Amino acid sequence: MTFLPEVYSTHATCENGELSIAGIPAAALIREFGSPLYVVDEADFFARARAWKSALDRHFGTAAGNVYYASKSFTCIEVAKWVMSAGIGIDVCTAGEMAVARAAGFPVDLIEVHGNNKSIEEITDAVEIGVGAIIVDSFIELERIQAIASSLGKIQKIFLRLTPGVDAHTHEFISTAHEDVKFGFSIASGAAWKAIEMAQAASAIKLSGLHAHIGSQIFVTDGFELAATRLIALLARFRDHFGTELAELDLGGGYGIAYLPGEATMDPDLMMAKLAEVVARECAAHNLVIPRISIEPGRAIVGPTTTTLYTVGTTKNVELDDGGSRRYIAVDGGMSDNIRPALYGAEYTALLANRESKASLTSSRLVGKHCESGDILIREIDLPSDIGPDDILAIPATGAYCRSMASNYNHVGRPAVVAVKDGSARTILRRETQADLLALDVIEAPRTIK
Repeated sequence: MTFLPEVYSTHATCENGELSIAGIPAAALIREFGSPLYVVDEADFFARARAWKSALDRHFGTAAGNVYYASKSFTCIEVAKWVMSAGIGIDVCTAGEMAVARAAGFPVDLIEVHGNNKSIEEITDAVEIGVGAIIVDSFIELERIQAIASSLGKIQKIFLRLTPGVDAHTHEFISTAHEDVKFGFSIASGAAWKAIEMAQAASAIKLSGLHAHIGSQIFVTDGFELAATRLIALLARFRDHFGTELAELDLGGGYGIAYLPGEATMDPDLMMAKLAEVVARECAAHNLVIPRISIEPGRAIVGPTTTTLYTVGTTKNVELDDGGSRRYIAVDGGMSDNIRPALYGAEYTALLANRESKASLTSSRLVGKHCESGDILIREIDLPSDIGPDDILAIPATGAYCRSMASNYNHVGRPAVVAVKDGSARTILRRETQADLLALDVIEAPRTIK
């Protein structure tokens, strides 16, 4: 069992078997803040956010648009403030995510609004406060934005989210740009062009550009290249039909990060260099001015920054049908704080974080405390055979979609989120208590509803 720097945050180290993050031992963090615990490397977050912005600016120059942090990956007021301080924008896809951004004092012109089923209330709020752009996902939504903006005497900037028919190399549940998907307007079916014509005819809508997001956790660039090629071809058709060029192109996010030995987090500089090459080539082929290019990394910024710490509760050896055995190690969290393995087979690695062990490695399964046989965090991993109660296990790369997808299954409170930097630590999301879990219960007399 070896410490793998490539899957941990920049300021994580391991000496004599003890994991430290930003100079603070894992055991000390558990003593101070409890277990389980999400630990965010604050300086690492800033470095990754700025790296994507710098790469975009460097390779696109005057054509560089905005980097929008995908708040669905993980958001809270403090993180939204970090995003703002890093000098990038934020995308939100619900009223709740919008509320977080606004509570952080985020500039409204740097907020873009996503979502395939935005309510009338959500659209109204977005138009009223003057968000930078709404990413439109359906014809009904176009009609709603036109009606709402017109009633408010405003013109709302939009992008059209398109499905360019790209089969991204990732899990079906996080692949979002092939034809049979709930998001956006299909280019191949003609829906995209129909949406363009509808938007151009709307008096209270300003169509500023096109948008595509091909999926998540993608390591190869061919899908991004194909999406850009097809969107730029549509920009040329727009120019030829309407006599003017659309000024912007949002190529989404989905850049992969390392979770396992042998994987490598996608490099912002290499990714932007490849995209810039494709965009320049295709725009030249169509005699187009290069539009402003924006991107939407979420996991690529926050994912590697966070490590989840668990405390071991019980262990047991299970005899297998083939004559072998497997050691089950149960921790004090599980699918309530990381649903990704159960949801779509996401894989992680783990480390004994509080001490050095010279015991032999044994085939182990890391499981949670919930009443589900599928409550498995890591299905197969070799861990020291002497791991037992009160040991601390660390799972790295848990910044994206773990806390944001966390639940209260079995009425378990969600863990605290602690930010660490230069040897200091502070809570940015407190641990839920039993009082929190009971706070929504209501006792009231029946009412007659007509």
